[in-house]
Amino acid sequence: MKIAVCVSHVPDTATKIVIGSDNKSIDPSGVTYIVNPYDEFAIEEALKTKEKLGGETVVISVGKDANKETLRKALAMGIDNAVLLKDDNDRDSIGIAKALAEEIKNQAAELVFFGKQSVDYDNSIIGQLTAELLGYNCVSVVVDLKIDGNKITAEREIEGGREVVETSLPAIITAQKGLNEPRYASLKGIMASKKKVIEEKAAAASDKVVEVLRMKKPPMKQPGRILGTDKTAVAELVRLLKEEAKVI
Repeated sequence: MKIAVCVSHVPDTATKIVIGSDNKSIDPSGVTYIVNPYDEFAIEEALKTKEKLGGETVVISVGKDANKETLRKALAMGIDNAVLLKDDNDRDSIGIAKALAEEIKNQAAELVFFGKQSVDYDNSIIGQLTAELLGYNCVSVVVDLKIDGNKITAEREIEGGREVVETSLPAIITAQKGLNEPRYASLKGIMASKKKVIEEKAAAASDKVVEVLRMKKPPMKQPGRILGTDKTAVAELVRLLKEEAKVI
């Protein structure tokens, strides 16, 4: 079985983000980039699936040369091959999905893993878009996965609980925290990854359908207020919750 993993190269969540001078992108100066945290669960599940069922794994990313750092980490964890779909321009979600769908088709991958979302734009949609473009089945936000031949049984998070669904290959799975515990890359894996060639291809052309008009930081939190120290403050608190905060 051919197993693919699609990964994003994203700013570290601990990095201080500064909006660029164009007000449409972030300033990359001093920003530390990492493999998207949810994609680590996808990588681990691909490795576990290969160890159980056999086959070959490939990791795919759309972006600039810097994405090779993330691809190299996936190789160090144990992924067999890596492909960078090169594009120095920023893409919207459908543009990324189109590029990934074409490469997944070229790879003839039957099972594809994504993280449930990237921590930069949080659109939580690329896995589903890619499945639609390919005509693959898709199960999102998966926290438990079993594969028996062509049959997939997955447990996924839903509002207020979990549900168990069944589908079949070919399929795309988007991974949620709790699906597994991602392994650390071993020294042997790190050294081996340095010798592996990352295949570079031009990403499939795609016109943007979404345009970023402006980025802005959320407003600063207002300081807290002490209305009183006894029950006489209750009436004023209720009034402010209704008229100012509008939460009751």
